[in-house]
Amino acid sequence: MDKVFIEALEIECVIGIYDWERKIRQPVVLDIEMAFDNRKPAATDDIADTLDYKAVSKRLIQYVSESSFGLVETLAERCAEIITGEFGVAHVRLKLSKPGAVRGSKAVGVIIERSRAA
Repeated sequence: MDKVFIEALEIECVIGIYDWERKIRQPVVLDIEMAFDNRKPAATDDIADTLDYKAVSKRLIQYVSESSFGLVETLAERCAEIITGEFGVAHVRLKLSKPGAVRGSKAVGVIIERSRAA
């Protein structure tokens, strides 16, 4: 299966379990791979036949920036649900990173893979 990807989509949001984290906005970074058969858009050269990565990005930016979760696990799960549910993606691999969350590391986070219910 082909993949459409969005790499290093940085979005500011409220995320974290500590009191001080609930009072500030922090960046999260999304790396997303979405299964999509690209043969039809390649043949038609028509954006209407594609998985519109700009539309996916805009929807995630809107959702994440308005969210306020304690755990990156919850935010990652909700983002995967949007991608599979709203955009009809059969399978998604999503990496959600929280830069600077652990001293000495570039980022921490989760990687999840979800498939749309048949």
